[in-house]
Amino acid sequence: MRDLPAPFDRLAAGRPAEIDVSGSDLLNRRLLTKDLAFPLDERTAFGLHGLLPDRVLSIEEQLDLEHEHLRRKSDALEQYIGLAALQDRNATLFYRLLAEHMEEYLPIVYTPTVGRACQEFSHIVRRTRGIWLTPADRDRISEVLRASPFADVRLIVVTDNERILGLGDQGAGGMAIPIGKLALYTAACGIHPVVTLPVSLDVGTDNQALLSDPLYLGFRAPRLRGAAYDAFVDAFVEGVHEVWPACLIQFEDFKQHNALRILARYRHRMPCFNDDIQGTAAVVLGGVLAGLRHLDGTWPDQRVVLAGAGAAGTGIARLLRLAMVRSGMSEAEAGSAVVLVDSMGLVHDQRAELDDDKRDLAYPSELAATMGLTLFDHGRSASPSLINVVHAFQPTILIGTTAQAGTFSEAIVRAMAATTERPIILPLSNPTANTEAVPADVLDWTDGRALVATGSPFPTVVVDGRLHEIGQANNVFIFPGVGLGAIAAETREVTDAMFLAAAETVAAHVTEERLASGGLYPSVTDLRAVSRDIAIRVADEAIRAGLSPLPDDTDVPALIDRAMWWPAYAPYRRAGSGAVRSGSRPAD
Repeated sequence: MRDLPAPFDRLAAGRPAEIDVSGSDLLNRRLLTKDLAFPLDERTAFGLHGLLPDRVLSIEEQLDLEHEHLRRKSDALEQYIGLAALQDRNATLFYRLLAEHMEEYLPIVYTPTVGRACQEFSHIVRRTRGIWLTPADRDRISEVLRASPFADVRLIVVTDNERILGLGDQGAGGMAIPIGKLALYTAACGIHPVVTLPVSLDVGTDNQALLSDPLYLGFRAPRLRGAAYDAFVDAFVEGVHEVWPACLIQFEDFKQHNALRILARYRHRMPCFNDDIQGTAAVVLGGVLAGLRHLDGTWPDQRVVLAGAGAAGTGIARLLRLAMVRSGMSEAEAGSAVVLVDSMGLVHDQRAELDDDKRDLAYPSELAATMGLTLFDHGRSASPSLINVVHAFQPTILIGTTAQAGTFSEAIVRAMAATTERPIILPLSNPTANTEAVPADVLDWTDGRALVATGSPFPTVVVDGRLHEIGQANNVFIFPGVGLGAIAAETREVTDAMFLAAAETVAAHVTEERLASGGLYPSVTDLRAVSRDIAIRVADEAIRAGLSPLPDDTDVPALIDRAMWWPAYAPYRRAGSGAVRSGSRPAD
């Protein structure tokens, strides 16, 4: 991995660095300020006397103060605003707070609170961040990108705001997602913020509530569609490639057909991935692998029903099939072990008007017929409902990505539990209000036998005096490590094999103690260790596959360790004339 731009190369390594700004300018640089932690010698050297109170605080004391500030706020959205203000003021302190207290603040910075932040973005934003592109920028995207606060961007998280969590089109408010994801990149695996950039492709919105809001901040027009939309996305990707040729792009919260089409168009041309498709698939596979390890299960004995066949559902199906084939099953066997059910019912190969996105995942109609499922009604194709599929298919694993609360009804869960002693049930939809079933209900309906994980955080459930941990199938276990490994290895492509390796790594980090209590995922307190090991596996795979310029004998663990910044203050020295200026512009 290339060195960070000066002076962040030395600061990230904890070495004394020459700083070329002073006084109020230094205090207002969020990536450079130490606020009340500036020691006396640096206050003298940088003209800070009189600009700060007399007391010098340690970073630990600053963290105590920030905890105090945040815990006085009873509303989660107000805590989100408070954390955003800290990120705007003192980035090092913000990332240290998040890294050390991930379990407490992850639900604030990201799911579920970020959903509210997206919905109310125009009314809570205090300071904008990143790059906003509208259709008017199509012919000047490279010029706009060069106005970024950072000169050497290596990681972009970009959204077009149309499919935000389970909330749908949030217009300009969707920018809270890239901002939140990049905060987690830094806290979870130490990618320095000076090489990251959130981007909103603000192509309008069809959300009438937003268009009717006089204070809405986004591009006030119906959402761009068709060829004009594709040309705009193409211009964005080409602009990134022109300005930062090796930059990794993470596509985030694009609607199903756009998400799949965009990923297919660019995935073999440049380093990029879609977290909703590939990251979700990997974290789900990780939880399933952990569950199978606990149950001594093997792939040939599994039958998987996926409720929801959007971008997430189809991505999960493909990675599950890949894992099955890698375990020794044939393509046909893997195809017959995974069933998709969408809003129309069973996705089968004789269904009329089947989307191209689902065609290669359609269940063989002859197999469905042998189970007694009715595929034709009065000569017309029919699609059995979820409960009919569960009765006929007798799944061992049930996964939900429907964004529809209550999809996993008592009847469906009890039917599954009647034929499977220890079912794995994953109601994954976000935010919390959209989950397919509440874990307490699932455990009640299965007499405490199910292994349950969810997309949003849920508390521990007690059944007959026994504690059941509810693991969170959060993509934060996947994307930071994948991104770090890809950037460190300078890979030309992000492959399915990398996501398979990431899933295996997540599963390996689930302790026997957590599995014994029902937890299918590691504790988020282990997130940094998980991310490090994923990054090592991803970088190894990039080198092995010939996608990296690094030699085969690269010390990959050392490479990853050098790339992981731990948020801490380093000593400053006053730069002399002719010193190299910092890699960030005055606003940052």
